[in-house]
Amino acid sequence: MNAAENRVAVIGIVVLRRAEAAKRVNAVLSEHGEVIVGRMGVPYRERELAVIALIVDATTDEIGALTGKLGNIEGVKVKAAMTL
Repeated sequence: MNAAENRVAVIGIVVLRRAEAAKRVNAVLSEHGEVIVGRMGVPYRERELAVIALIVDATTDEIGALTGKLGNIEGVKVKAAMTL
């Protein structure tokens, strides 16, 4: 992986159905663990959801693959903001 081709991105993940989606979300994050620089997860028990913020250092293709897999999980919403 060439660092010059990489982008630093912040990925926001909202898990609306925590009980059902948590295992699948964690499996995808583990699969892409080599590009994750930092992760912060906050469970919001009163609303039965969780919010996860990721910082990643990856190519645009890798970021797209990660966000695409997460976005395909039912009850999960994902947005990414990338550096130029």
